[in-house]
Amino acid sequence: MKRQSLDDMESRMGPADVVRPLTDALGAAELALNYYELAPGESFAYGFHAHEKQEEVFYVQSGTATFTTADGDVEVGPNELVRFGPGEFQRGVNRGDERVVALAMGAPQDAGETEIRRQCPDCGEPTRQRIEMTDERDAIVTLCEECDAETGRFD
Repeated sequence: MKRQSLDDMESRMGPADVVRPLTDALGAAELALNYYELAPGESFAYGFHAHEKQEEVFYVQSGTATFTTADGDVEVGPNELVRFGPGEFQRGVNRGDERVVALAMGAPQDAGETEIRRQCPDCGEPTRQRIEMTDERDAIVTLCEECDAETGRFD
């Protein structure tokens, strides 16, 4: 057994105000687990994405998260869950005024390839993205795989 207090954990840099990676802290071998707090406008992910091998379940404790999917938007409110299978594209965003508190669970832990798409201002359309840390290590950026344009910055 392993026990962990969220209050004792540092948040990592990412697309949300608070991201606490619980997988390693709990010693999970088969499950990826993250705790999120999203301020209005923030997201769980760096873009519209799908995991090759991993299914993801989001439990929204408070607030309302809006998940953009291939079939349209789905709102997930307090004490609700949503599941995405391997290969299903989605991106959850806090479009409300209230903070979103949620857990994200993924299995297996090895997601395989993750394809991320974002709107590229230079290409004029959604393109595949890669994620990199800036040279100064003060932000994470998303870059268009076609033209290397920066499409997002997260610090």
